[in-house]
Amino acid sequence: MNPIIAILKEHNISDQQIKDVFQALTENPIMAMTTVQQLGIPQDKLQALMMMLMQNPDLIKEAVDELGLDFAKVTAAKAQLEK
Repeated sequence: MNPIIAILKEHNISDQQIKDVFQALTENPIMAMTTVQQLGIPQDKLQALMMMLMQNPDLIKEAVDELGLDFAKVTAAKAQLEK
């Protein structure tokens, strides 16, 4: 299992909420960070999760693939952030 998904499941985040987080990541990564912060994950785990999300786009791609979402949107969102 993808480590990002594993952290979310460890904190009893529902499958629907997990899909919503990754859907948000594909559409607007900045807003997705706010969504992640509102999930009630303890601060120490939240920081580790945020670092994974920001520093390892391959993990995001794996999670998106695992959830059956469209990674092309993630790529487009990343390009938009780099502008």
